[in-house]
Amino acid sequence: MNVLLSPQLPSLLHQHENPHLSQRNLPSLHNMTNRKRKADEDGDETMSPMSSPAVSSRSLRPPKKLRSNDLIGRPLSLPRLLETLDKNQLRMVLERICERHSDIGQEVISGAPRPTVASAMGVLQGYQDKLNAAAPYGESSAEYTYDRVKGPLVALIDALSDFTPQFLPPIETQPTKSLEFLDGATRFIHHLPNWQPQAYRHHKENAYEDVSKAWALVINEAAKRGGGFNLHSDGWDQKLARHNEQSDGRLGTAIHAMSNSVGWMASNENGGSSEQNSILSQLVSGTYGSPVRVGPW
Repeated sequence: MNVLLSPQLPSLLHQHENPHLSQRNLPSLHNMTNRKRKADEDGDETMSPMSSPAVSSRSLRPPKKLRSNDLIGRPLSLPRLLETLDKNQLRMVLERICERHSDIGQEVISGAPRPTVASAMGVLQGYQDKLNAAAPYGESSAEYTYDRVKGPLVALIDALSDFTPQFLPPIETQPTKSLEFLDGATRFIHHLPNWQPQAYRHHKENAYEDVSKAWALVINEAAKRGGGFNLHSDGWDQKLARHNEQSDGRLGTAIHAMSNSVGWMASNENGGSSEQNSILSQLVSGTYGSPVRVGPW
């Protein structure tokens, strides 16, 4: 700094001055001297270590959170708890909540998607599997067998009774879906035990009576659409006839409704097979099917 302010500066400059440089360059050196002095006097903050970007960023970081060694028990959060529950446990929890809060139950009923035929069949198959598992091995008395299977037997019949109205008009507006459900439900009834004592046979008898009425309701509704043509063209008359045969003629109500809906086609059908015409004729006369015992019971 003292060298810059020395009075010998002009002479030094004259001695080493490039002949091509002009004297007008001296003011610029003088200005640099003034700016340097000003920076020294005021303190250039831009050159301060505290104004460094690295220091600034470090000063803004929050202090590290100290880990506590005091570990205590606490319940799981709701999302973690739900992860541990299977389908049956979730259903039971939801049922209890809906029982205590009827408004939540109604919201679930209105917001849940309608069951499909496949989903309903899956539930019924689960009850059927439990019934089969409860049956004793080997030869046993009817009383002992009935005591073993009564619980799952009643559970399956109750499920059939609860699911059937869901697939009937006016709740179900598509006859094909109604008929698909009744076709599967009737097959489950076929597999119910055929008890020798009459006292134990009322379960199956009542189930056949209920499903026959359900068939008749759907058939009469479907007959209003195209005079029952779809019932015949899709083969539902033949499926019902086979069900009636397998039930030992216990689906009389359904057979009567089908005869009224598609019986007129028997005499007008030219392109159908003789077997189909024969089945339709028997449906009209009410003579289709013969008693046949089915199943291991």
